[in-house]
Amino acid sequence: MLISPVSNNIYTFRANTPSSNKQINNNNPISKTGEKAVLTKMTFIAGLGIGARLLFELMDGDFLAEHLSESAEKIVNKQHKNASKNKKFFMQLGATAGLIGIFIGGFALLYTLFKAPNINYNGNINAFKKKKEMDVYIKGNNIEKELYTQMNNKSKNATTQEKEKLKEQYMQMQMAKNKVPDFIKNL
Repeated sequence: MLISPVSNNIYTFRANTPSSNKQINNNNPISKTGEKAVLTKMTFIAGLGIGARLLFELMDGDFLAEHLSESAEKIVNKQHKNASKNKKFFMQLGATAGLIGIFIGGFALLYTLFKAPNINYNGNINAFKKKKEMDVYIKGNNIEKELYTQMNNKSKNATTQEKEKLKEQYMQMQMAKNKVPDFIKNL
């Protein structure tokens, strides 16, 4: 049993099991939180689109448009009683845009909250798949790097016949390059 150092006056014990002795590979850039953040962002953007479409479908009958403009007028009149007519007009436009933004943003937030369990599940699955692909890629790169290092060390003291053989092996290595995972965008 391993005893870790004292932290906040609490003793933490850890069993000496094979699972606790595993090395954690910190080279993998894929994380569950990152995948979930991407899915959350895309769901919110989709919610904005759906909210905008819903608002404009509701505004089709002009009832909601009149109600929004009246509400914006009430807000401006209550907050800025002594403003000039032109200033009040622009403030009403801003208040109307704010009310529209609140409606669309609120709908997008509700849509995202409704989809939260799906985002959590799909984020975990996507992260697992991408981590496995990335682990294979990283291990392949490490092996490839080691082979190139061995070939380089061998070529320093090689005869011409051995150099020809190493050149042939190098060409084979170049043709069998490690494939980059599909989800990585080439820049």
